[in-house]
Amino acid sequence: MKIETRYNYEKSWTLTPEKDIVKIIEVEIGNDDVQGVLGYIKEAIKDGKEISVATCKFRRKKD
Repeated sequence: MKIETRYNYEKSWTLTPEKDIVKIIEVEIGNDDVQGVLGYIKEAIKDGKEISVATCKFRRKKD
């Protein structure tokens, strides 16, 4: 699954590799349960929804 990210202050979405998404999550929420949050994001966006984690939004890349 390809995931795009966008911070609240940005206007465009960016295709983001999973390793960078993990870093974003660590910065946004700390080291609590990064893999759990990543799994939650993947589950939530698989049907085309957007999800916010702190100041960053995530969505599935449209084909």
